[in-house]
Amino acid sequence: MNDFFALMIKPFAACLVLSGMHAYLGLHVIKREVIFVDLALAQIAALGATIGLVWGLELHSIGSYWLSVGFTLLGAAVFAATRLRKPIVSQEALIGVVYVVASAAVILVLSRSPEGGEELKALLVGHLLFVDWHTVAKLFGLYSLIGLVHWLLRKPLWLISENVEGAFEKGMAVRWWDFFFYATFGFVVTSSVAVAGVLLVFAFLIVPAICGNFLAQSVKGRLWVGWAVAIVASLTGILASYCLDIPTGAAIVCAFGLWMLVCVGLPARMVKQIS
Repeated sequence: MNDFFALMIKPFAACLVLSGMHAYLGLHVIKREVIFVDLALAQIAALGATIGLVWGLELHSIGSYWLSVGFTLLGAAVFAATRLRKPIVSQEALIGVVYVVASAAVILVLSRSPEGGEELKALLVGHLLFVDWHTVAKLFGLYSLIGLVHWLLRKPLWLISENVEGAFEKGMAVRWWDFFFYATFGFVVTSSVAVAGVLLVFAFLIVPAICGNFLAQSVKGRLWVGWAVAIVASLTGILASYCLDIPTGAAIVCAFGLWMLVCVGLPARMVKQIS
């Protein structure tokens, strides 16, 4: 038991920090119907990191991080610019194209690296098992700051997420607000991917939001459900990883899928009962 706590307490602490911010952002993503924006921004961040590798930057260095942030801000600008009042095609389709192109570009760039396969694996599943307290503290500080800013600006952000037509009618600068949302989102994703990898970051963002929407009516209720699911799934995955000696990140992703099935399979009388 002592070995378990010594080995897994830091990954679990990182999961708690990830849960706090991603469960909230996931509610926005569900409302905006841009489910794959997280994967797209994460892949854009990964593209920046892989280009940094070719340029001689270490995968988790400061230079690699800021290069990833720069690429992510560029992606945020593209997503904000493609938000139209009367879209010709779904923005989700455009986001999907960005994701596919960024993924292909990552493969092309890594083909120039002699250890491209291992580096691609690291980008997908991260290094959660080896996270340190300094990294956890940095994530907590960054997410707390972004969370505070989002709370202060919650009214315009939620209006655009829930009723973009109403925001346009009020004369709001929707594209600028979208850029702000995706830029702050990009900082979160870039920092998260460096620790947890693309797959686990997507699970933290979407699964808690799905469960929250399925089981609760209010934003507050959905957020509490999302946090609970994220914490339970994290603990389940970490326990499975330790007991079965399997990769931690992948185990937590599968645990998220399991708990989502549990939530969706609850009796109808329990659904939407949380205020």
